[in-house]
Amino acid sequence: MEAKYIVIVQCDIAHRRCSGFACSNAFYNKEGMFDIYNNNTKYISFTCGGCCGKGIAAKLEHFSKKLKRKTDINKNEVVIHLSSCIVTDNHHYDRCPHIDYIKDIILKKGYKNLVEGSYISDNAEMKRKQGVYTSY
Repeated sequence: MEAKYIVIVQCDIAHRRCSGFACSNAFYNKEGMFDIYNNNTKYISFTCGGCCGKGIAAKLEHFSKKLKRKTDINKNEVVIHLSSCIVTDNHHYDRCPHIDYIKDIILKKGYKNLVEGSYISDNAEMKRKQGVYTSY
């Protein structure tokens, strides 16, 4: 499967203090978790909608409608990355307590290509190895 669209879902709370630059930059530079995608892959990001993550359902519904109307890309060609601020313990917050609920919504909306993680900073990785941050 060649990914034609990448969606990065960012934590709504973390987004209040994080622009998402590092995740976007990693995607555009094809670094880390994004090194497998080609230069033709499109990209969009949005937040989970806030705790408990239920808002992701409406955002994915809107995205799905636009995808169908404006492109020839189907859901099987979309990869959804749950950003590192959702899936890891980091300087923003610990891992999202609603992660399984969010994953269930994404799968229920028909998106089967789901990846945990986006940008991983060297500093955060060092702190995980030191035991400062929890590894999951």
